[in-house]
Amino acid sequence: MITSAEIRNKFLKFFEDKGHKIIPSASLVPENDPSVLFNTAGMQPLAPYLLGQKHPMGNRLCDCQKCVRTNDIDEVGDNRHLTFFEMLGNWSLGDYFKKESIAWSFEFLTDKEVGLGLDKEKIYITVFEGNDNAPRDEEAYKIWKEYLPEDHIYFLPEENNWWSAGESGPCGPDTEIFYNITGKELNIKIKDDFIKADNNGEVIEIWNNVFMEYEKKDGKVAGKLSQKNVDTGMGLERVTMVCQNAETVFDTDLFCGEKTREDRIVIDHVKASLFMIADGVLPSNTGRGYVLRRLIRRALRFSDKPLKYFIDEVKNIYKDVYKLDGRRIIEEEENKFKQTLEKGLKEFEKNIHHISMASWKKSETQPDLEKLNKYPLISDDIVFKLITSFGFPKEIIIEMAKEKSVYIDWDKVDILLNKHQKLSKTASAGMFRGGLANHSEKTTKLHTAHHLLLAALQNIVDKNIKQRGSNITEDRLRMDFLCDHKLTDEEKRKVEEWVNDKIKRGLKIIRKELPLVEAEKLGAEMEFGSKYPEIVSIYFIEDENGNFISKEFCGGPHVLNTKELGHFKIQKEEAISAGIRRIKAVLE
Repeated sequence: MITSAEIRNKFLKFFEDKGHKIIPSASLVPENDPSVLFNTAGMQPLAPYLLGQKHPMGNRLCDCQKCVRTNDIDEVGDNRHLTFFEMLGNWSLGDYFKKESIAWSFEFLTDKEVGLGLDKEKIYITVFEGNDNAPRDEEAYKIWKEYLPEDHIYFLPEENNWWSAGESGPCGPDTEIFYNITGKELNIKIKDDFIKADNNGEVIEIWNNVFMEYEKKDGKVAGKLSQKNVDTGMGLERVTMVCQNAETVFDTDLFCGEKTREDRIVIDHVKASLFMIADGVLPSNTGRGYVLRRLIRRALRFSDKPLKYFIDEVKNIYKDVYKLDGRRIIEEEENKFKQTLEKGLKEFEKNIHHISMASWKKSETQPDLEKLNKYPLISDDIVFKLITSFGFPKEIIIEMAKEKSVYIDWDKVDILLNKHQKLSKTASAGMFRGGLANHSEKTTKLHTAHHLLLAALQNIVDKNIKQRGSNITEDRLRMDFLCDHKLTDEEKRKVEEWVNDKIKRGLKIIRKELPLVEAEKLGAEMEFGSKYPEIVSIYFIEDENGNFISKEFCGGPHVLNTKELGHFKIQKEEAISAGIRRIKAVLE
């Protein structure tokens, strides 16, 4: 039986032999990208190059990218949905296009020597049927007919065969590859037969070839890119399931054969948590940290034993591929939530009460009167508080209500939660776009000030200070960094003076592409948890004597000279966890 490790290596070797350079996985944490909290697809770290920027490794690339998606979290536990997964991908940046992409995909899937040796009779294809933005993809259809009969190829609409990473950025029609996983011949002759087989889980998507030649701006296709690109993605877990004839992804060697839905949820969430922590994410009540905290708490909700048992399983699976050292952090969060759980239970129980009918007449929604007369109630405000302040997953509250025979008006709770989510989205909407398109002047300036701040902390406070996270909006920058003490007023004053001195002196910002080995020898600051390709982009800030006061691995963008920045001011310095401090600062 072919292993997941062999599939991973075969894929990279196959495309390396086709002239592709192998690049390492980027961190799960996007580099200053506001469109998502985590990298959800292989294309996100490569977005600048799909838009036309030259990649230091050339125009043919392949990789195995770590990804996290939580939009299907309620589906986790079925045969194929996961929060953490690895995405195999090959890339053409203005080089080859549909003909080569389709030919190589088919070769890798079906060839027994260089590929996976899958049965071509079990392969089905979908192609973009066209809309107002782009025509029907007759070209891809004709190419596929060279390899498969017509009753294995179907045109589907935009919702099925158009791919983009978000509201802005590169996008385009795609062709998706499905595989019959039933072990028997399917009676698929027309499109409706295929759609039914897909809905029933009889065929499963294993590979997606996106032909990126369009650009989306603010949710609308605005025109064509300067170059035609190919972006493909094949989920390692799904293709491993197919190759190992497994019933579910949980029955492959990437898991431990978890059979119950509860155990599958726990090991999936623990795995995602370990990979997040490995890339510098820590539990908190906002942003990425909130996602991590919810995953850990949701795992605890479904687990009947300490999470350490699942942690050890995951670490053993990936011991030869990834270094995962998040056990202490998960166990600390586990202990914290046990205390929170106790407090939340007390809050819940003390607020159970009967509410008069008169009070309900003024409410936004009317409760089920039969249940109101039969059961005690708990107010929507208390339930909202348990979810948002105590971090209780909704499932736990539902179980608590059943145990106590308490009626909850979930319509009213959902109204409060929707308002809360809208506020949260509004608060995070201005995050710095970094490598993506449409960088504003303000965020670009703050990005350069961010580099100066790190250099200042290392010069003034401690040379061993390392960055552990960042967030840049239109109004301010935020940096998380390793430091064993609270900064004194004197240290903060000196850091501000150091940065403002470099701004006044009008120092040049220089970008260079260097071999990784040479960049490491120079001592350039590296992103925590990231692996880098053989050629990397480094931004230097150079003083009047030609000395570099700042050297960082970075994709940009930056101003050309520090004199463009204005006056630097620290707004706040605080602790966010043991050994990690946070600074918020502005340019005035």
